[in-house]
Amino acid sequence: MQLGNHITANNIFVAPMAGVTDRPFRTLCKKLGAGYAVSEMVTSRADLINSTKTQRRLNHDGESGLIAVQIAGTEPLAMAEAAVFNIQRGAQIIDINMGCPAKKVCNKWAGSALMQDESLAAKIIEAVVNACIPHNVPVTLKMRTGWSEEVKNASRIALLAEGIGVQMITVHGRTRELGYKGFAEYETISHVKSILHIPVVANGDIDSAEKAASVLAQTGADAVMIGRAAMGRPWIFREITHYLETGRLLAPPLIAEVKSLLLEHLEDHYSLYGDVMGVRTARKHIGWYVKGLPGFEFFKDSMNTLQTTHEQLLAVEHYFDSLAEQGDRLPEATIDISEKVYE
Repeated sequence: MQLGNHITANNIFVAPMAGVTDRPFRTLCKKLGAGYAVSEMVTSRADLINSTKTQRRLNHDGESGLIAVQIAGTEPLAMAEAAVFNIQRGAQIIDINMGCPAKKVCNKWAGSALMQDESLAAKIIEAVVNACIPHNVPVTLKMRTGWSEEVKNASRIALLAEGIGVQMITVHGRTRELGYKGFAEYETISHVKSILHIPVVANGDIDSAEKAASVLAQTGADAVMIGRAAMGRPWIFREITHYLETGRLLAPPLIAEVKSLLLEHLEDHYSLYGDVMGVRTARKHIGWYVKGLPGFEFFKDSMNTLQTTHEQLLAVEHYFDSLAEQGDRLPEATIDISEKVYE
């Protein structure tokens, strides 16, 4: 897919998720077949730029492929300045967040709350696009179908954004009111695609290769974006690309490979967060990898008592070695995408 002077590796993308899609996670997803990945949202507030959290989110050291940064905020000038700030630190694409449903974001009229004020949304989009033009950096937009069932205005905002100069739009198939309840609907995404000339990406409840193919066919979208289904299962991207290319499903990954991938992920994670914070923040990732596998509840409980990176790595090795005694390939696990992670 063409975005300015850039071309994505394929049309299977990683969704931006707060607390999840940091540099180590994005790197692993790209390695396993994702053609494009967007960072966690970065605040446009200048007073928070030097915070530890924001500095980690600005870290792209050694990141392969296109570097896309999502920015969030409510002030057009601040958003424009945030776009330039991130471009100066390596961003090749700037994504505007109009999709996050988190109360702490929406209460400040950022994220999906911006869909309630189309005039402000237009001013923000225009300010960011104009700020990026001198740097030849494309601007994209991620949003929901609307604020509520009564106010589904994704199509209007999409047309507005295309007219201003946004070069790709991603739509999550839920309103902000729904959060992650119920099921994503794809009719709105299909309509957005039918009225635009720029690429449209479908997002929401895509948790398998078959579902990805079905959503692409149903919506006519140019790409799909995977969020929660990739947590602890980053190989879903190669499963989808393989299925789209061949029509056949891949066998579950080898346990030895999953062990190696998780250990690699952890080492990179520790390098970003440091030993103390790294151990704490790695627990959720480890939990996602083992969820639904034999003995995962006991393993997860014991994992939460470990305090050092060495102990974590050793426990992961032992768990997967024990799992490998029961077979070569990863057992089928129930996929649960109900976890509250904000895309």
